[in-house]
Amino acid sequence: MHRNRNAKIVATLGPASSDPVTIRALFAAGADVFRLNFSHGSHADHRQRLETIRAIEAETGRPIGVLLDLQGPKLRLGTFADGAVVLEAGAPFRLDLDRDRPGDQLRAPLPHPEIFAALVPGTDLLIDDGRVRLRVERCGADFAETTVVTGGRVSDRKGVNVPGVVLPLSALTEKDRQDLDFGLKLGIDWVALSFVQRPEDIAEIRAIVGHHAGIVAKLEKPAAIHSLDAIVGEADAVMVARGDLGVEMPPEQVPAIQKRIVRACRKVGTPVIVATQMLESMVSAPVPTRAEASDVATAIYDGADAVMLSAESASGQYPRDAVRIMNSIIAQTEADPYYREELAIAGGAAATLASDGIGIAVRSVTEALRVAAVVAYTCSGYSALRMARERPRAPIVGMTPSVATARRLALAWGVHPVLCPEVNDVTEMSERACEVVRREDVAQPGDTIVISAGVPFAVPGTTNLMRIAQVD
Repeated sequence: MHRNRNAKIVATLGPASSDPVTIRALFAAGADVFRLNFSHGSHADHRQRLETIRAIEAETGRPIGVLLDLQGPKLRLGTFADGAVVLEAGAPFRLDLDRDRPGDQLRAPLPHPEIFAALVPGTDLLIDDGRVRLRVERCGADFAETTVVTGGRVSDRKGVNVPGVVLPLSALTEKDRQDLDFGLKLGIDWVALSFVQRPEDIAEIRAIVGHHAGIVAKLEKPAAIHSLDAIVGEADAVMVARGDLGVEMPPEQVPAIQKRIVRACRKVGTPVIVATQMLESMVSAPVPTRAEASDVATAIYDGADAVMLSAESASGQYPRDAVRIMNSIIAQTEADPYYREELAIAGGAAATLASDGIGIAVRSVTEALRVAAVVAYTCSGYSALRMARERPRAPIVGMTPSVATARRLALAWGVHPVLCPEVNDVTEMSERACEVVRREDVAQPGDTIVISAGVPFAVPGTTNLMRIAQVD
């Protein structure tokens, strides 16, 4: 089941897409990776969904990636005596740690000492996704005296964002640790870490995950953008979490930040997902707006590895249609001759490693010759990602003896992952490559293919070989 496009689709599963029939329909419509959102649902729900995904994988013979999305810290107000208050612009408002005393028109409990530890006068606090804005006038270890900048209604347990500071807070809560342990035992392929502020957050979760799953850094806080290159270098993939970015930053800045993140990832070959509200109207409508279609296409023109559906496929009324239409938008965009020009403009950096040189050479060969496919023989996935970084014109077949690697490569641009036996030498690898491209209907007898690999085999990060072969 070779997709007729390069960019991948991540589809979130939820109440509208939990049954096996719907999950199969989403896969058939074009989903390459399924997201399990651990902000919602029980462990039993997620186990059942993953078992269905693995059954589909066995039936179709196509590796499918599974992404576990951790909830991350949730910073919230306490409760109010009367359930809700309306704050007027210019009015004073106090926040403190006294959670036993319900809030009122003048104050509210904020049971998060780590917030007070990071505040300084002039800091803004956003309540309820930015609908209410407070500015800190005076603060201490257990209180903040603020002025209401933007007024509005505030009620129990509304979320709090602090965009201007780095909070002394781990990105992993106790719930996240339990969910992560559960997911690793299930055999998930990717873990998305929320609330990333610095590269050390990635190092913290990697100490737990090891090589059992790839780590996706969700970029949703301004502090992460300030450390963008370091985070991209530390993570295995990156997600542009535009919803939360749009809360903590002015919305007019989000498009430029999205492009900056995608380019930073393209530069080093780190897979990047563009997420949130891509086809939002399809939660309740059978077709997207033209602006939404343009939004998806923009991410594809920029060279994103994947685009993601959230509520559209998890809780919307038209989950299968959302995947089908996203698939169609991607295919149509990639068929545009201007698409290749855009990819070249936003391409990777100059070669600094032997693997980069091989990738550039492969791309050059695919442009000079009529190459039917690029075959990357890889145990770790490294060779295939090096090829994907160069965005060659020919489809990439990620040939690997590792099922874990095959599933992770389902996220990478242009890579069609295929399981194969281990090989012992270059001749056997070439024979296997010709056999695989015929079987997968990527190339026909007489076609030319380009093969890349790392020698010695089974040593990660050693892409150093390119071979041109003709399919028998």
